[in-house]
Amino acid sequence: MRVIVVPVNGLDSTKSRLSPVLSPSERAVLTLAMLEDVLDACMAQAGWEVRVVSRAEAALEIAARRGARCVQEQGGALLAAIDQAQGDVRGRQSHLAVVLADLPLLTAPGLARGLALGANASVVAAPAHSDGGTNLLIRRPPSAIAARFGRSSFSRHRAEAYRRGVTFQEARIAELAFDLDRPADIRRVLESPRASRTRAVCLDLGLAARLSEHV
Repeated sequence: MRVIVVPVNGLDSTKSRLSPVLSPSERAVLTLAMLEDVLDACMAQAGWEVRVVSRAEAALEIAARRGARCVQEQGGALLAAIDQAQGDVRGRQSHLAVVLADLPLLTAPGLARGLALGANASVVAAPAHSDGGTNLLIRRPPSAIAARFGRSSFSRHRAEAYRRGVTFQEARIAELAFDLDRPADIRRVLESPRASRTRAVCLDLGLAARLSEHV
């Protein structure tokens, strides 16, 4: 069994670090656009079931429309939501991949490269360029190590894999390393040649002009 879990935070307080340039409702729209881009990449992976876990109905509606399995988050932190979505993925040969939903430059080929690393390693992790977090985590089996997310979680995943004596592989893939958290990250999306939903939303909101005014 091979499953990709995409957790999506509630939309009421999403992406608070973008508040200098975006209103709460605009941040919600941007979050959903990034989810669409991430799902484009995830749904293109042959042989992988995709599950979206969220308490945001809008996120689950997008997931259902795209053919992903929807998991209604019961409340709690990110790790609890991931455990809830994991459900029956527990066998020794099972692959569980967690892909965060704020990777606006992610493509199907880029994600495929990351997932392929799981064939030869028990744990694969892609570090976030911004804070050393983890944007992709693959575990085979899911019990290989405990999942941790947030600042510096990549190094903690690597350390635990070594401590447990399981094989570890870093996914050094630029589009997996880039997560959109800060106003400066929006500029990189605007400068990208990729015609993503996230970029379209940034253009529609006139964020280039707002960024020029934001110091």
